[in-house]
Amino acid sequence: MTRPQRADARRNQEALLDAAAAVFVASGVEAPIRDIAARAGVGTATIYRHFPTRADLIVAVYRHQVEELAEAEFALTPYAALARWFDDFVDFVVTKQGLAAVLQSDDPCYDPLHSYFVERLVPVCTRLLEAAAESGEIQPGLDAYELMRGVGGICAGAGKNLRYDARRLVGFLIAGLRRPG
Repeated sequence: MTRPQRADARRNQEALLDAAAAVFVASGVEAPIRDIAARAGVGTATIYRHFPTRADLIVAVYRHQVEELAEAEFALTPYAALARWFDDFVDFVVTKQGLAAVLQSDDPCYDPLHSYFVERLVPVCTRLLEAAAESGEIQPGLDAYELMRGVGGICAGAGKNLRYDARRLVGFLIAGLRRPG
């Protein structure tokens, strides 16, 4: 039986995962652990205590980001909530690009992550689309998985090109879902 984590330990772990995600985006998943520790304001031993291997850290970052998206709630109109969620989804996809090489590696520890992503996020996106359609703000019948793949494709085009603004392009896509009037 495992004990629940203390609130401060949970906060520290979340700060560490957020720091790791930011470092992975900036420097790739092979960035030195000391860079992640410095950004999180902890020692490297703290990282290794929580995540004994780099793979453990990578999996935890991915799952943490999926959970943040899955649990996001916005006190907005259904369309505004959908647009805000996709703005956050762009952040996730851009961060995931930093993880792409390892996620597509032969290491079996990463195999379940795509299924986890689909199982957690497609239903959330579906609910947001349905709510916006029921409110009359967007057309009904949009497929969440298809839309999420399209946004992923837009984000994949960005790379390190500073003239390519995936967030802006996704904004145009989501704006195009609105019903006129």
